[in-house]
Amino acid sequence: MTDRFEGRIALLTGAASGMGRATSLHLAREGATVVGLDVNGEGLEETASLVAEAGGRFAGRLVDVRHRQECHDAVAATVAEHGRLDILGNIAGVARSHHFTDVTEAEYDLIMGVNIDGMFWLCQAAIPAIIESSGTIINIASNAGLMGQAYTVAYCASKGAVVNFTRALAMEYVKQNVRINAIAPGGVNTPMTTGFDLPEGIDYKLMTPYVGYRDMADPEHIANIFAFLASDEAANVHGAIWSADNGLVAG
Repeated sequence: MTDRFEGRIALLTGAASGMGRATSLHLAREGATVVGLDVNGEGLEETASLVAEAGGRFAGRLVDVRHRQECHDAVAATVAEHGRLDILGNIAGVARSHHFTDVTEAEYDLIMGVNIDGMFWLCQAAIPAIIESSGTIINIASNAGLMGQAYTVAYCASKGAVVNFTRALAMEYVKQNVRINAIAPGGVNTPMTTGFDLPEGIDYKLMTPYVGYRDMADPEHIANIFAFLASDEAANVHGAIWSADNGLVAG
């Protein structure tokens, strides 16, 4: 591995498992100091152990990204402790499947709160420090934000919001020394997808267009793309929605 992130400070959500953990490990192995946010304290401790075994630096912080103040406090604490913030990765996500008429207010609020609200508040808090360090923001969208999918209307709405949020934020700061992009994965072999339950009575033929023809990605595949976009090698990539979905939205 290289040392291309040596001296850089990365703040990543969803760091207790899945893509957040894989990205934490990848950046730490390449020299970054990673601050990982999650609601799963046990998972954060496991990530910290894995990073330490790899010779990296990681500190976990319990944060519920649905709440603006917790997001702002997490950014402020990171900058206060490390003096800078170079990389913000909004990776945390929640996926649920329902018949549209069965979605409850609590389920809707959870999906929107984790998938888009937390991203909004963290970017709002972090953008001054990110600009100061000529840093980067990378949001995790989804192929579900680029195509309609039955039985995941709330999830698709949240990820569609991530896509246009990323583009709009990139345009507002297009003249500033900052890069803002998103990755849109398809299925990734994480606890979120392996624990994904479909409701009874669905029409499986409606799901054919987004089942795809290839196996799911591993979290490390997305971490590799994240690391590229966060690096100086992607210096001219701004406002992009980087599909990594094994061809789901190609046809």
